[in-house]
Amino acid sequence: MANTPIDKPADGASRFDAARLAGRIIDWPAWNHPVFRWIMALLAGLFLAAVVITPLELTEQAIFAGVTFVCALLLRRVDGRLATILMILLSVTASLRYMYWRLTSTLGFETWADNLFGYGLLFAELYALAVLLLGYMQTIWPLRRPPAPMPGDPASWPTVDVFIPTYNEPLHVVKQTVYSAMTMDWPREKLKVYLLDDGRRSEFREFAQQVGCGYITREDNAHAKAGNLNHALKLTDSEYVAIFDCDHIPTRSFLQICMGWFIADPKLAMLQTPHFFFSPDPFEKNLQTFRAVPNEGELFYGLVQDGNDLWNATFFCGSAAVMRRTSLEAVGGIAVETVTEDAHTALKMNRAGYNTAYLALPQSAGLATESLAGHVGQRIRWARGMAQICRLDNPIFGPGLKLAQRLCYLNAMLHFFYGLPRLLFLTAPLAYLLMGAHVFQATALTIAAYALPHLLHANVTNSRIQGKFRHSFWNEVYESVLAWYIVRPVTLAFLNPKLGKFNVTAKGGVVDHAYFDWRLAQPYIVLLGLNLLGFAVGVFQLAFGELGEGVATTILINLAWTVYNIIISSASVAVASETRQVRGDPRVAAQLPATLLLPSGRSIVCHTTDFSQNGVGLMLPPGVEIARGETLEVALFRDRSEAILPATVAFTGGGRAGLHFHDLTIDQEIALAQVTFARADNWANTWGQGARDTPLRALRDVTRIGAYGFVFLFRQIFGIARTRVRNLPSATLKKTKQT
Repeated sequence: MANTPIDKPADGASRFDAARLAGRIIDWPAWNHPVFRWIMALLAGLFLAAVVITPLELTEQAIFAGVTFVCALLLRRVDGRLATILMILLSVTASLRYMYWRLTSTLGFETWADNLFGYGLLFAELYALAVLLLGYMQTIWPLRRPPAPMPGDPASWPTVDVFIPTYNEPLHVVKQTVYSAMTMDWPREKLKVYLLDDGRRSEFREFAQQVGCGYITREDNAHAKAGNLNHALKLTDSEYVAIFDCDHIPTRSFLQICMGWFIADPKLAMLQTPHFFFSPDPFEKNLQTFRAVPNEGELFYGLVQDGNDLWNATFFCGSAAVMRRTSLEAVGGIAVETVTEDAHTALKMNRAGYNTAYLALPQSAGLATESLAGHVGQRIRWARGMAQICRLDNPIFGPGLKLAQRLCYLNAMLHFFYGLPRLLFLTAPLAYLLMGAHVFQATALTIAAYALPHLLHANVTNSRIQGKFRHSFWNEVYESVLAWYIVRPVTLAFLNPKLGKFNVTAKGGVVDHAYFDWRLAQPYIVLLGLNLLGFAVGVFQLAFGELGEGVATTILINLAWTVYNIIISSASVAVASETRQVRGDPRVAAQLPATLLLPSGRSIVCHTTDFSQNGVGLMLPPGVEIARGETLEVALFRDRSEAILPATVAFTGGGRAGLHFHDLTIDQEIALAQVTFARADNWANTWGQGARDTPLRALRDVTRIGAYGFVFLFRQIFGIARTRVRNLPSATLKKTKQT
């Protein structure tokens, strides 16, 4: 397998001959023999076990930790997959040594508080270790599957039904998806597009009739999206089914890129492509990190799914995917037992012996969640669904799966149980600072000698693996924002899988004014307040307390942990500051060829700066000016295709102009989709082009966001207090002054 861009060293790093040596080791023919692989795995396991359980004195442990971490830093500068694997082995060694020491040397608790908080923290650490090890297994070697070629004769290509389910989304959100799906590069007689309207709306029926796509509805909304799709399966008959959420706009090349693998692999049941979003999610919008910091989903679609593909455990993600109809019908259609019908359907396919695949080429794009409340609601549904799968169809048990597949699905489910462990990590140092509880029965220096290598190795190794798809420390911001809200639904769903219902994520809305979501921010404010209190108590103890031997060091370690928790809690507060969003149709930054056609007959060649379905931004040639309010036409191009669209100049200045389309016919709307959203190169050119992770820089960024959130919160509190004081009746103020 070829090395991937993730393996490249930092700029200026020396490759010496390590990369060539790594290639020779990886390509060694002996690895092709199963017996040899098992023998090597056994020897490696025995060696690892010996290293993990070997007792060392404090000085020896510190030296061992320092040497292995220096080795990890050196390996980080070496190109190649072998260096990544060695870093993973060093990280696993450090983490297992820490946990072995933790279980055998630190649990001699004496009081009820020690037991409660000590075992609570141990539970959180065991959870984090399990997720870390499973994550390494998932991502140790991303498959990087390329597209498979289609047969040369289009007459031999299979028939495809395209399903676009919708419930309560506005029509303007759905139109571009329908237009782009209908104009995909596929033989017209072999492509059928269906709008699946669970909202039973007359305007959607009329729209489908106008554009010539199929329209399917039903009398009820049983099983929500899964039921909608299954109902359409019974009424259609093409060999394959492509599914798009109603705001996920496919490119013209989607089917040609995806379908080749179904022809190459008769057992392939489902092929998933990335979910790419051209609008910022609430974190990116409120923290102004869009395209600067990878969002929550980029790690999953950029790395985890590619890793799953190696183990034949790719998850169906509900949209931007193709399924073989016979395979889907063989497992009973889309799963309806849980609210995450997509992942559950893929699990059923893998259990039945079918293959699933992932192609890491964005061939569609959609709208991200628009508010923090909507984002939280969506994640609650995902978390509840994974807990339901864990109870109803646990991948660890039951037939049909290989060990690696079981572990990939297990990690996907475990991920959504992070709520309680994250809350425990955010409050753990307070047990000592506020209550005097000892969660470790060990000296501060010994804790540092074992815990720091575990944490540092995990951070540096994940930074190497995740590269451009996740920046260090940001996962803790995402998890901290959501932790409080997923604990209860996950617990209830695990205890009673029938609880809960499918909730639809709103798309295509606007935020008229900026505001602070006090209701959602309450848990973060409480966590921030508790950590501030703990910090103050710890500083007071250092300054005025009578400290015994080693107590000062213990307080300092807990204070450092508390400061980090203050940063993360403050950053979570910052996310709750909703910024204004006045456009229901976000604009996509893109430089596309364009020509302005003025009423006078003059043509001006220029290029776009951005586009949406309602307008376009232009960069004009030097010296060219057009008047605001002027009516004209603009021509946009894709290869030999051209869309001529009537527009009005909404603003102009600084060599730029903004046009608003008006009175577009359906043919013009379809042409607009073809030259903008449906372009084959739209999203692939942007995918994975962000800056690589640098842990120290990421820590600086998160600290900056935390400082902003901290200051913002206290300004809000001060502003409310000042307003209430000003609104007090003058008599009350006078009485207060007299008192």
